[in-house]
Amino acid sequence: MIKRIIYILFSILIVSILVARIYLPAQVDRQMNPVTAHAPFKISDGARELHQDLIIGDWHADSFLWSRDLTTDNDHGHVDIPKLQQGNVALQMFTTVTKSPSGQNYEKNETDARDNITALAIAQGWPIKTWRSLAERAIFQAKKIKKLSQENPNDLMIIKSQNDVKNFLEQRKSNKDLIGGLIGTEGSHALDGDIKNVQRLYEEGFRMMSLHHFFDNKLGGSLHGTSGQGLSEFGYEVVNLIEDLEIILDVSHSSQNVVKDVLKISSRPLVVSHTGFNGHCKSARNIDDSLMQSIAKKGGLIAIGYWDGAICNNTPKAVAEALVYGIDLVGEDHLSLGSDFDGTITPGFDTSELAAITDWLLKLGATEEQIRKIMGENMLRFIQKYLPKGNN
Repeated sequence: MIKRIIYILFSILIVSILVARIYLPAQVDRQMNPVTAHAPFKISDGARELHQDLIIGDWHADSFLWSRDLTTDNDHGHVDIPKLQQGNVALQMFTTVTKSPSGQNYEKNETDARDNITALAIAQGWPIKTWRSLAERAIFQAKKIKKLSQENPNDLMIIKSQNDVKNFLEQRKSNKDLIGGLIGTEGSHALDGDIKNVQRLYEEGFRMMSLHHFFDNKLGGSLHGTSGQGLSEFGYEVVNLIEDLEIILDVSHSSQNVVKDVLKISSRPLVVSHTGFNGHCKSARNIDDSLMQSIAKKGGLIAIGYWDGAICNNTPKAVAEALVYGIDLVGEDHLSLGSDFDGTITPGFDTSELAAITDWLLKLGATEEQIRKIMGENMLRFIQKYLPKGNN
């Protein structure tokens, strides 16, 4: 009798674990990555026609943090292959989130705060080695990206070099649905404090690395940390190696002192992969406009996000207004899109609806040339010039 009770209880436990593994991650995904309910956007024929003729690129989406099937047009989340194709997206940087502090906010986060990603990794059935290693979490997500490309070669091509860009553009002439995917980090705590992991991540296909997320790390201060410090000695070493390997350097979430330090030593232009302009939307999420201008003067790109913390709203109109502000501040050659889709934000649209941004840019007086650059040509030119030449 006792054995039977134990068997029943054990069976219930196993079933409960399986049910949680199947349904809990999807529920968390739905709750963390919603889209504000809205009526279908009214887009002019001219805007729709122009949009379909654009090269569109996005510097930041965290889609591989979740267990969602990205080959399906899901009823939740912001990005999947069908939605990217519906939105005419050509280039998508997929960023890998490895740590998120409990109580995450824009003002102040402790480095040793409880980490939310550990529980998510366990709930989603990630390999045990990812439970304690941030580098392993980044690599696991990168492998998911590459696997998706291998299984869907007509939909997704991984881009790691200038040669890959050429091949991608050639293939896209006959396959407009092909998406060029790039891989980046969301913060260099993903190095686990070991500079050797820069090379390791490079070998796994990472071609953009940001230095910080929501907390200070071994490289220096976060914009949302407690110290406000600049680059540490380790941070200087990492930045130099990133440049030597021709990895694109992203200063999103870095403290203003870190950004200043990087600008002093960098020989290559920087990217701010998802942000807003503080002069347009005063927010603890955004660095000073003067720093944005300094980044642009060194040939860098500022990629505008789609959520209220960056642009003080979440509509296509608000995105277009932030971009128009940026044209006046840094110039049309230094602007890009950086959605932060699937990054636990609440946008007013998903990636299938990007034509609404094009429509609003036209309404706000942007020229066709400006729109082409902002929506993706600037990103294309940047990776054509600053990715490594060969696959290595």
